[in-house]
Amino acid sequence: MTAIAGYVAPEAKSGDLGVHSLDQFVLSVPDVNVADDFYTNFGLNMVRNGNSLQLKTFGHEHAWGSVVEGKSKALHHLSFGCYAEDIARLKARVEEAGVKLIDPPPGFESNGFWFRNHEGVLMEIKVAPKVSPDSKSDSTWMPAPAGAPGATVRAKAPPVRPRRLSHVLIFTADVLASIKFYERTLGLRLSDRASDLVAFMHGIHGSDHHLLALVKSSAPGFHHCSWDVSSINDIGLGAMRMHDKGWQKGWGLGRHVLGSNYFHYIMDPWGSFSEYSCDIDYIPKEDRWPSADHKPEDSFYLWGPDVPREFTLNGEAGEI
Repeated sequence: MTAIAGYVAPEAKSGDLGVHSLDQFVLSVPDVNVADDFYTNFGLNMVRNGNSLQLKTFGHEHAWGSVVEGKSKALHHLSFGCYAEDIARLKARVEEAGVKLIDPPPGFESNGFWFRNHEGVLMEIKVAPKVSPDSKSDSTWMPAPAGAPGATVRAKAPPVRPRRLSHVLIFTADVLASIKFYERTLGLRLSDRASDLVAFMHGIHGSDHHLLALVKSSAPGFHHCSWDVSSINDIGLGAMRMHDKGWQKGWGLGRHVLGSNYFHYIMDPWGSFSEYSCDIDYIPKEDRWPSADHKPEDSFYLWGPDVPREFTLNGEAGEI
C-alpha cells in the first residue's frame, strides 16, 4: 500500500541520526465508508486505494494517513520517514536497542523495516521525502479595510482545506518510558512534558513543536490527528461545518500552552478526535529547544472552554 514507484531518495540535511517526518498514520475502523464521510466533511481529499482510504490534503500528493477495515477502531501502525543514507544506521540502532524486526503486515510493502514498540504498537521506518515543514507555517490575519465588510454570509463561506498533517497524539501506559523509547530508536527529541501525564516530541531535522505526542492511559491507543490550517477563521469555519453535518462533540476554540497552537477538536465516529490547528511553534534543525517539565494544571491550555470528559478517554482500552 505504500507507493514507492518512481521514488526519488531525499538527501540528508545534517549529521544527526533520526527520522525526519511522521510520514503517515494508519487506523483500522469497522466501516471505511463512515471514515470517508467524516474526513471528507473535515476538509480532506479522500482517495480510494483498494479496500482502504488514503487521507490527503488538496494540492498535495502525499498520503498523510490511511484507513483500513477491521473489527474495531484501532491504531494499526505509525510510519516514519528518514533520509536514504540514514536507513541502515537507524535499523542497526533499533536492533541494538533490543527491538526485534518483523515482516510487514499483509497488504503493506515498503522500502523500510518494521518492528513493534515497547507496548506492542506496530511501527515502520522507511526512506521517504521529508514532509515535516522546513520552516514555520504562515498564519494569516486579514483585517478588513475601513468601509468594507470583513465577513461573508454563511452560504458563501469557503470550504476549509487543511494544508498538511501536523502531528498525532497516542495513548501510552508509561509516558516516561515512551519518551526514552522514541529517543533511542527514532531519534526524536523531547520538546516539553507535564509530569508523567503528557509529552511532546519533535524531529531533529526541523519540525513543528511536536510531530508525536504522548498521553497517559491504561493502554496504547490513538487519541487524535492534528491538521494545520492557515487561520483562526479557518478553525472556526471548520468547526461550524462539522457541527452542521452532525459532528457536534469536541473541544474548542482554545489555545494550547505547549506548542502554542490555536485549536478545535472534533470527536470522530470512534471516540477519538481530529484537530484543526493553527500557528503551532516550530523548532528549526539548528536549534536545541529548552525542554522543560511543566505543572499539568498550568500547561494544558491558555484559554478555552472546560475540557469535556470524553476528551480524556481511550476507547481502544474500553474506557468509552
